[in-house]
Amino acid sequence: MDDFVTRSYGTSVQDNRPLFGETSARDRIINIVVGFLTSLLLLVTIISAFVFPQLPPKPLNIFFAVCIVLSCTSIAVLICWYRQGDLEPKFRNLIYYNLFCILLLCICANLYFHDVGK
Repeated sequence: MDDFVTRSYGTSVQDNRPLFGETSARDRIINIVVGFLTSLLLLVTIISAFVFPQLPPKPLNIFFAVCIVLSCTSIAVLICWYRQGDLEPKFRNLIYYNLFCILLLCICANLYFHDVGK
């Protein structure tokens, strides 16, 4: 927050919070790391659905992967709206929560695809 200029916004109180749409370096790094991890695990899940346990793939594995990808499309729309400024900053927590749920779904799917626990 120190890299932003202090503003008064027409009042006597000094305010150094970023304006809507501005992000700090810390927020950008968090967004990149979370996006990279989610994308990587999603890619591994989709590949695993088609390759494991053997070829040809099981229809249930493909169905599971398609459901996860469809869930990701709604999150992608939220992220696009957030970047355009159509959503308030408080929706960022909702996006993080949904990405965390997608991560858990991908982990469960990979455990299922690789027959862990049998």
